[in-house]
Parts: sequence; structure tokens; C-alpha cells
Amino acid sequence: MTRITAVEISDVRFPTSLSMDGSDAMNKDGDYSATYVALRTDDPELSGFGFTFTIGRGNDVCCLAAEHRAAPLVGRDVATVVGDLGATYRDLKSDSQMRWLGPDKGVEHLALAAVMNAVWDLAARAAGKPLWRLLVDMTPEELVDATDLTYLSDVLTRDEAVALLTELAPTRAERIATLEETGYPCYTTSAGWLGYSDDKLRRLCAEAVASGYSHIKLKVGANLEDDIRRCSIAREVIGPDVHLMIDANQVWDVPQAIAWVKELAQFDPLWIEEPTSPDDVLGHAAVRRAVAPIGVATGEHGMNRVLFKQMFQAGAIDFCQLDSARLASINEIVAVYLMAKKFDVPVCPHAGGVGLCELVQHLSVFDYVAVSGTVENRVTEYVDHLHEHFTDPCIVEDGAYRLPSLPGYSAEMHAASVAEYTYPDGSYWATRHPGGPVGAAAPAAV
Repeated sequence: MTRITAVEISDVRFPTSLSMDGSDAMNKDGDYSATYVALRTDDPELSGFGFTFTIGRGNDVCCLAAEHRAAPLVGRDVATVVGDLGATYRDLKSDSQMRWLGPDKGVEHLALAAVMNAVWDLAARAAGKPLWRLLVDMTPEELVDATDLTYLSDVLTRDEAVALLTELAPTRAERIATLEETGYPCYTTSAGWLGYSDDKLRRLCAEAVASGYSHIKLKVGANLEDDIRRCSIAREVIGPDVHLMIDANQVWDVPQAIAWVKELAQFDPLWIEEPTSPDDVLGHAAVRRAVAPIGVATGEHGMNRVLFKQMFQAGAIDFCQLDSARLASINEIVAVYLMAKKFDVPVCPHAGGVGLCELVQHLSVFDYVAVSGTVENRVTEYVDHLHEHFTDPCIVEDGAYRLPSLPGYSAEMHAASVAEYTYPDGSYWATRHPGGPVGAAAPAAV
């Protein structure tokens, strides 16, 4: 009998603010960070790894919450934990004192995401399968039993969920074979961070087109004149046939969003992403009505499945951008995919953060193979940053994710990277920036 013997939580932070990677109108100086969870077992060859994504300060608070979330797993039989992933999720989630801090939102939910991502990674490793394969090999009933459908029965019942997954089950192998040949389409955000110079923007857009990308995203929202200039540069470089998307990262009120997007409509954007508060369902619906045919996309700050339910019900979005490390792992993510299918909203997962690309490739493969059965109007984010820190980094060729093949959720970081970038005592922070993060002035870690 193999048991979980320890949980290791690391506050890992990368100094991306030095190069302005990840900069946008809301988050100007982020240091890409991870609340990194390792579930150790008494089998030295078997561990589970997971994380949630933050951008620096406060990651220590998330780590503390993850310690509380993961503590009940120590001593448990691995076969029991991974044998009923729905029961494991419900048990960890049932801590009423932790739930009081949310429920299903904020730090406690991010922490649950990190821990359950590690549990799903452990399950896939124990099965000897990549996470996407573990999911598509599950029967519809098994997958629905692991899915959190609470508060969703007015939109999605258990029977409906089973039926949606059963629909494409007989032809899953055909779509896997397609992905082995073509990969899954992705877009790049790496060209368009707000802090980049015009010259760098121009160069990176040209490189993206040369690399096979048919979709490129730019950050906007800080200054309209700057946005017009930068969008003009991007459109000039990429030409009329490559899709351009714009992302405001929540900085606008609803009327401002409508007015600003109309000014940028001349550049024919495919979508405006996060035009206003991520919690404002009716605001997104108003923006969508006003700026059509430009689409509205949101979801990276979608705190739980209930918010997505309301977005779908209100007809508020054209593209669903769920986040693999904000929703509470696969248990909640599957529910959002199924609702998106029912409402015919394409899912284009958010991946602008350390390790998120490694995770979302599995989700997009699962969606195509088992849920939607199509890549029409679907494209998954890719940022070309920090993949070298992972033992199973995603591979993108010709604007497409290649099919992951190694067991697990691709979430494991190299031990040397964890040791170097753990805050504040890792070798990078202790020797180069002992006073704190490299972005705006900050207090020492708690």
C-alpha cells in the first residue's frame, strides 16, 4: 500500500518584471509566481505536482492556505485518493472553516486549485498516462462523478452532463489521431506585452507570423493614443489575414470599455478580452451588445463555475477563457466545459502565466477529443516564457501545441529551479535581491 507521506509547499517567484514580460494595463510589474505543491509518497518514484499562479506579493499567503488545504492528504492511501477523485475533492473542499474565507473564491480557492492539480497529476502518474489521456479514457459516468455540479442544476444536470460526454465517445480515437498530426491551435501573447517598446513589438509580431501563428494578442487599456499606435504597428506587420486580439485586463468601466473598443475597431480585432470587472456579468453583456461583431472574451479571473454559469445564461461572452489554476482543478473545469458546450460558447483557455501553458494543453486536448469535437473558433493561449523550468515543457510548433505524451499534468518543476527561485531564501532572491521583489518597492515576505 502506497501512502502520501508529506506535502511540500514552495513559494516560487520569477523576476519577470525586469524584462516587462507579462506587463499589462492592470499589472505593470508582475513577477510570475507559483504556489507550488509536491505530494510525496513512500514510493520514491511516485509524486504529484501542482500549482496555482500569482504575480508576486501575496504568494506567501496562498502558500499558507495550500498547506491547510493539503494537510488532510498526509497518511492517506494513494489508491484511495486517486481512485475516487470526486470524493477526494469534496472532502478537501468540505473544511467549513476554510470555506468561510471564500467560499469558492479568493485565496482559499486558489489554494484548492494548487492542491487538486497535484492530486490529478498524481493520479495520471499512477496510471502511467498524460492527464488528457486519463480524462478521455474515463467513462462519462466516471468523469461526471468527479465533476462539481453543485449550484448548476438549473443549467446542467448530472444526466445532461453524462449525455454530453457520451455523445462523442465513439469517435474519440479519430480526433486523437488528428491531434497527433496537427497539434492543437494556439495564439501568442508574447509579442504584445504593454511594457515592450514599439521596436520590440514590431520585431516580435514579425517573428510570430514567421513561426506560423495565425492569432496574435496585444495588451491595451493604459493610454488610447498608445493603443492606436501599437495596434497600427501590429496590423501593419501581421497583415489583414492574421487575427489580432486585444486585452484590457479589467481596467475599464462599462461605458469606457465600449467607447475605447469602438476607437480600436478600425484594426479589426477578433475579441476584446476582460473589458471590465471580471465579476460583472451584466457589464460584459452590455459591452458585447455594443461592440459586436467584435467578440467579448473573459474568464482568467473567473473565480468559480457559478460565475461562468451566469456569463453563459446572460449571453455575456463570445469566448470562454477559463483558467487551469484559478478554478478548483479538473473537478470544476469539466463543469465549465460542459456548460460551454451546452451554450455553444468556444473555450479558449487562459495561459498567460508560469506553467499555465503546460496545464492548458491537456485541457484543450480533452475538450476537442471528449467535449466539443471541434477546433472551430477555438485557439489556446501560449506565452514563450519560463518553460525551461519544467521537466515536461509544452512543445509548440507552427502555431500549435503538440500532444503531451509523458505521464502526469506536466506540472513538475526542476528541483534546481525551485531551489533557485523559492522566495525569499532561494539562491536567486537571497543573493541578487535580498531586499525583496524586483518590481515596485515591497515589504519583506511575511
